[in-house]
Amino acid sequence: MEKIASFTIDHIKLQPGVYVSRKDTVGTEAITTFDLRMTSPNEEPVMNTAEMHTIEHLAATFLRNHPQYKDKTIYFGPMGCRTGFYLLLAGDYTSKDIMPLMIEMYEFIRDYKDEVPGASPKDCGNFRDMNLPMANYLANKYLEQVLYKIDDSRLTYPQ
Repeated sequence: MEKIASFTIDHIKLQPGVYVSRKDTVGTEAITTFDLRMTSPNEEPVMNTAEMHTIEHLAATFLRNHPQYKDKTIYFGPMGCRTGFYLLLAGDYTSKDIMPLMIEMYEFIRDYKDEVPGASPKDCGNFRDMNLPMANYLANKYLEQVLYKIDDSRLTYPQ
């Protein structure tokens, strides 16, 4: 079987960043998939499910309420390896195009202190698996170590 595109990225060289993972076309609409890599694969500990689950709830809520991107957000969810998230947007985008959105979203997550949206037995199949303080911490770490000082080396996959 042919390797899928995401398995052809050199995860030894891959560092935290915002990468275009792939571009697809559905009908006449372009769909851009972003790799929001928050930890260094195979070097740093992976994120725990509770904080990833919390980030997922907060980011999805943020994106689906964003005045510019709510109708362009297709999906936001965790990577199985627990080193980051995938964001799918309707449209043909580059990583640089979404940097203001990513900074705004991760600042929202960093600063969020209320009840996590959808964290109830009626709304979520695993509502107890949440860790808001750790989600706040990880969002701040990603902002400080990656997003606020991002350069081209963290916007394009390593060769």
